[in-house]
Amino acid sequence: MTRKTKGIIAILTGGGDVPGLNPAIRAITIRAIREGYKVIGLRRGWAGIVEMVQDKKIDNSNNFLELTEDIVNKSGRTGGTFLHSSRTKPSHLPKSNVPEHLKSKYTDEINDLTEVVLDNLAWLGIDYLIPIGGDDTLSYAVRLYKEGFKVVAMPKTMDNDVPGTDYCIGFSTCVTRTINMTNTLRTSAGSHERLLVLEVFGRYAGFTAMIPTMAGAANRCVIPEHKFEIENLTELLVSDRYKNPSNYSVVLVSEGAMFKGGEMIFKDAEKDQFGHAKLGGIGELVSSKLKELSPKFNKGKRINVINQKLGYLVRGGDPDAIDSIVPMAYGNLALDLILKGVHGRLVVLKNGRYDNVPIDVVTSKSKVINIEKFYNTERLRPYYKSFEMNPLFIMTSD
Repeated sequence: MTRKTKGIIAILTGGGDVPGLNPAIRAITIRAIREGYKVIGLRRGWAGIVEMVQDKKIDNSNNFLELTEDIVNKSGRTGGTFLHSSRTKPSHLPKSNVPEHLKSKYTDEINDLTEVVLDNLAWLGIDYLIPIGGDDTLSYAVRLYKEGFKVVAMPKTMDNDVPGTDYCIGFSTCVTRTINMTNTLRTSAGSHERLLVLEVFGRYAGFTAMIPTMAGAANRCVIPEHKFEIENLTELLVSDRYKNPSNYSVVLVSEGAMFKGGEMIFKDAEKDQFGHAKLGGIGELVSSKLKELSPKFNKGKRINVINQKLGYLVRGGDPDAIDSIVPMAYGNLALDLILKGVHGRLVVLKNGRYDNVPIDVVTSKSKVINIEKFYNTERLRPYYKSFEMNPLFIMTSD
């Protein structure tokens, strides 16, 4: 790499894709270039820097590329991430995922390749790293910071559950899409006088179910922070349906929601490198139970159910206004810190103000809904009170 006057900045995107990642990459790149930096995009999250080969004769284009204004302008208004992503965790790399040229050295079932990551970053001449991700991606960024590397991080996740910030890139578009799709599907629910069950993202935190419900998209929601009674939910939804002139009602179900006395529902036992098994199926189970129990609260008559998992439909497509503006601001905040020589920080939104906090907040606590303050556990819906001085999206763990 030919070093420019001020140095080289690397960007990577890890974990699930969300709308707003490309605007963030664009904002960082354009500002950095204008400030005199070279910008390198690391491909496929942490995988690109792990799999890179330190040989100029080797084609590493699948692992990194130099970013220009032309490149980022073409994708800056679109969804997803043109740098691609992965759920690679270099400190916990399975033997089968160790790159071919490193297999003779790393032979354990689980391997820590942090030494390789640091060595490759040094070979590229990277001065600052800007990882954009959720708590999994950023937890490894904390590790690199503790190893002495200069890191300025940006929070991204549909679940909005990265600690230390009120807002993560992707959340607003997720909420917008959830509301729109619920409103689309309610016409079918009303036409056939059914219960409508929509499974949404939210492994440990129920923000993506709570906020759309609070906005009027659903009658009820069940979330990971509170194990719910299925009979209570059935009774409430049947009552909501009875009160609705079109004879239907709607519930949003977080993917991590649990029946009282039960546990999370997984598709299979396979786990990613961050220890997470793929969730899936709680919406189907809720639908089945609602159908089974509905006669008890509907004068002996069964009520049919429409069940839909929104999933990747809320991930795909272009970002909304907030997920176009916030990534732009976050990118410039990161450059402000780098220009001051500051690192080890996470750029955030707190109480409507842009700020930054120590990066290790990501691993120091969890961010979930304050049940006592925001969620009515008997009515299975948000409280509608005490809005004064709350942030834009109302709920935060701080």
